[in-house]
Amino acid sequence: MATDQARSEAADDSYAAFEERVRRIANVSNASGILQWDQEVVMPDEGTPARAQQLSALSAISHELLTADETGALLEELEDGDLEEEQAAVVREVRRKYDRETSVPQELVEEISETTTNAHPAWKQAKENDDFEEFAPVLEKLVELKREYAEHIDPDADPYEVLFSDYEPYIDLETAERVLERLREELVPLIDAVEDSDADLETEAFAGEFDDDDQEALARDVLDSLGYDWDRGRLDTAPHPFSSGTQFDARVTTRFEEDDLLGSITSTIHEFGHANYTLGLPDEGYGTPLGEARDLSVHESQSRLWENHVGRSRPFWEQFLPIARERFPELEDVTPEAAYESANQVHDDNLIRVEADELTYHLHIVIRFEIERDLIRGDLAVEDVPEVWNDKYEEYLGVRPETDAEGCLQDIHWSHGSFGYFPTYSLGSVLAAQLYAAAEDELGSEARSASEKPSGDEPRGDLDDDIREGDFEALNGWLRENVHRHGKRYTTPELIERATGQELTADPFLEYVTSKYGELYALEDY
Repeated sequence: MATDQARSEAADDSYAAFEERVRRIANVSNASGILQWDQEVVMPDEGTPARAQQLSALSAISHELLTADETGALLEELEDGDLEEEQAAVVREVRRKYDRETSVPQELVEEISETTTNAHPAWKQAKENDDFEEFAPVLEKLVELKREYAEHIDPDADPYEVLFSDYEPYIDLETAERVLERLREELVPLIDAVEDSDADLETEAFAGEFDDDDQEALARDVLDSLGYDWDRGRLDTAPHPFSSGTQFDARVTTRFEEDDLLGSITSTIHEFGHANYTLGLPDEGYGTPLGEARDLSVHESQSRLWENHVGRSRPFWEQFLPIARERFPELEDVTPEAAYESANQVHDDNLIRVEADELTYHLHIVIRFEIERDLIRGDLAVEDVPEVWNDKYEEYLGVRPETDAEGCLQDIHWSHGSFGYFPTYSLGSVLAAQLYAAAEDELGSEARSASEKPSGDEPRGDLDDDIREGDFEALNGWLRENVHRHGKRYTTPELIERATGQELTADPFLEYVTSKYGELYALEDY
């Protein structure tokens, strides 16, 4: 008995030492995140040389802590022990990172960090000058570095698959390719049918010029309406909107263009979805995988769920349009139906991914996926990217970019070295529909059950009723319970099946868009 107790105490001590090390690594990473946020939001233009060194140093510290012999010894000891479920999940996640990072030389880690830091201003300048050649040498260097990185991790594997697994460790590339292929096959005819439709949708509900300060005030109204926690967040602007942070500090950025009020609203809602997920992670899990988001497809599902299933719905505009009119009296004659139609028009001639509608958006993703996959595999030269990009836009979307800025320079991701990231956008949209359908089924059945009870209480309505009333408590509560609170306790497939009762499937997404756009555009075959 005494021996068993001694073993148990030793195991507890080992796990405590392991968790302390894991939290230290996380804090270094989170400090890097704040510096990266600062660089993209408020850092002076000439701050890059010092910031590159700062981020490189933090990256090196994090790498050294993770790959140290002590970390490996603790992992081996704990994996041989009797762990609780949550402890085993932490060990599993750290083991995966440890195995990957111990495969990569420290010098390469630092070089990638410094190169990506310097790549950001190079990309920004090239975009402003509409000149891909300015960015090409940096992109070529990043491609070389990421190929080298992938080779160190698994020299026998497809290098693009290795990079994809950095962002989606538990969904294989074959699944991602299958989803993208199905979306391409089924959305193209739907988009063609929309283009041929004679439906007369309102498309100019938000036409006009809108002051940036007033747009910012409205963005804050949007976040207030959705229940954003200002005590743990803030709103700023960035050239490419993003959200970052932890459950204690989850920041939102958006952007404003004087002729695109709708764009600032949907962008803000999208980033709210990311921040809301981060804020829903358990406080007690901070610094460990239990307090971290479950990778990018799940993260993107949260932003796309709020942006599209909530923010582009009829009930949302019935609720939010009066608020918008208070900021912009020129919207006085706009009806909720006109706002809904304008928010959901299909732009088959749009060149910009972040401005794309729900249907054509995925063709933008397919183009980026195919190009970056060929770059990493060595099947495409960097110098040929603009021409290939433009050719694919013409083939898939029927439009051809006239400038690099509206073509291959529009996204920031490659300047971050984020090859393998883009498929998670479509996977996230697919998962968003699957999660929303599950929430509707569960919350709707609760509402029906409540209405059948002989109680004096007013039964709760369905999600449309909640959105119409500006009440997001039930939906957010469902997401907190089924997604957010678990952190990385479960793998992605496990999390999806626990939340929805199914494996990842494109069926709910395709049912959602065919129903929605079939009705909007009066399509007989949909």
